[in-house]
Amino acid sequence: MKLIMDKPEAVKAGRRRRVFAWLSLLIVIAIAFAFVFIPAWMIIPFKSQTSRGVALSYSLKSWSPVVTVVGGLLSAALIVYLWRGARWFGRLAMIVLLAPVALSVWFARQNHFEWMFNPLLDPAYARANEADFVAGNDMVMSVVINDEVAAYPIRQMGYHHIVQDTVGGAPIVATY
Repeated sequence: MKLIMDKPEAVKAGRRRRVFAWLSLLIVIAIAFAFVFIPAWMIIPFKSQTSRGVALSYSLKSWSPVVTVVGGLLSAALIVYLWRGARWFGRLAMIVLLAPVALSVWFARQNHFEWMFNPLLDPAYARANEADFVAGNDMVMSVVINDEVAAYPIRQMGYHHIVQDTVGGAPIVATY
């Protein structure tokens, strides 16, 4: 049995499907964007952070590569569906909406935490009696392993936040 719809009903049904597709496209883009940029926003240097916020940030960051690829594929499929019936401004909007999806897919594969914390890649070290750049009242972080001592001035760690080193034969990462 076939149902015959009059033309106005068919047009209304088509419009509803298109509106649903547009809403779906916007939601998919928002989700992909959120999985990438919420962790970057939550882990801002010198901002107070909670353990729950850090856990959420790292969880979103770990899922972001998969979520953004799926979001990119869904966005592409929705754009293909919407393209045929769209006018020039609708097509332009679709092209513009590809930018945050593409940015999210790319950004999910970057280590933006490392960008924020500028690790010291090739540190140079000085013996304590030769370290004239450290004042007597400067705060330092110190590590002692197997009777070997290393100290990291807080003034320098405040910029780099991370230094990889070997102390007492053990590889370490000092952070501040």
